[in-house]
Amino acid sequence: MKLSTNLVVDSLQDVAEPSKKIEDLGFETLYFSERKHEPFMQLAIAATATSRIKLGPEIALAFPRNPMVLAYTAWDLQGSTNGRFILGLGTQVKAHNERRFSVKWESPGPRLREYVLAIRAIWDCWQNGTELDFRGEFFNYNLMTPMFNPGPLQVPRPPIFIGAVSPYNCRTAGELCDGFHAHGFHSATSLRENVLKSIEAGLQKAGRKRSEFTITAPVMAIMGDTAKEIDTMRERVREMVGFYGSTSTYKPTFEAHGWGDTFLRLRDKSRTGGWDTMASEISDEMLDEFAVTGSYDEIPALLEKKYGDMLDEVLIYFGEPEKDDPARWRRLIQAFNED
Repeated sequence: MKLSTNLVVDSLQDVAEPSKKIEDLGFETLYFSERKHEPFMQLAIAATATSRIKLGPEIALAFPRNPMVLAYTAWDLQGSTNGRFILGLGTQVKAHNERRFSVKWESPGPRLREYVLAIRAIWDCWQNGTELDFRGEFFNYNLMTPMFNPGPLQVPRPPIFIGAVSPYNCRTAGELCDGFHAHGFHSATSLRENVLKSIEAGLQKAGRKRSEFTITAPVMAIMGDTAKEIDTMRERVREMVGFYGSTSTYKPTFEAHGWGDTFLRLRDKSRTGGWDTMASEISDEMLDEFAVTGSYDEIPALLEKKYGDMLDEVLIYFGEPEKDDPARWRRLIQAFNED
């Protein structure tokens, strides 16, 4: 199990120095979230500031971007990083596509599947000289003249990861992609029942092995060197679980443990403004399902025990390695490397 992290910045000027610090600490991969700033601009800056660490969007929203445009972006980043780029894709939800990006929302699962196939067809044209003739329900590409063909890479094509929660997209990831970004709000049980089984069905359909596929996920780790530090972090995580649990998207996560009534109470509190009392609905038993608790040196073994071989890469919630005490993160990374 590898340890990676993500970086959220207020300005593009804040990308280069923190990226280098994160690389120097020894993380496996640095991901950028698509929030207030364009992730690929951040990744281009990080590419020039680093030399070893893998880089990628935690997910980039697919539908507001044309597959051809994104194929060029990913190709350039893979070449300029000497093969360190990972293309993460996701759909987001209907409201953001329609109301924030003015993009038509139609058949998101089949459309994302075709999106991946279209990008692969474009890359095959560039890498191998294959005639570009992709014809689908949503996308059609059949023109690529020499002037606009960037030519082959000297490194492997970029791996494609999907971030998803629906069974359809999880199966698509297993069938077509190189990896999967699991949502951070999960338990080991809900991850296995709601996500892993669908990914495995996709892998089986394509005749692929699990060892050929990477699953990465944010995980909740309550860490500290003292009882006081751990208790403070524990209550912070309890509040987060309560907040997530009030959203209908995560109802199956609670139901996987027979906690449907807790979800209903949390949902009702979200509708009546009872945000400050949500944490009281999260018992210690629930918290232990969603998080591991221990010292920095103990966390890797605790995660291995909880997840087994389900995860290949993890990111720790509630951490800013570029700002926090570097000695603690080095201890944690060393423990992962030794585990």
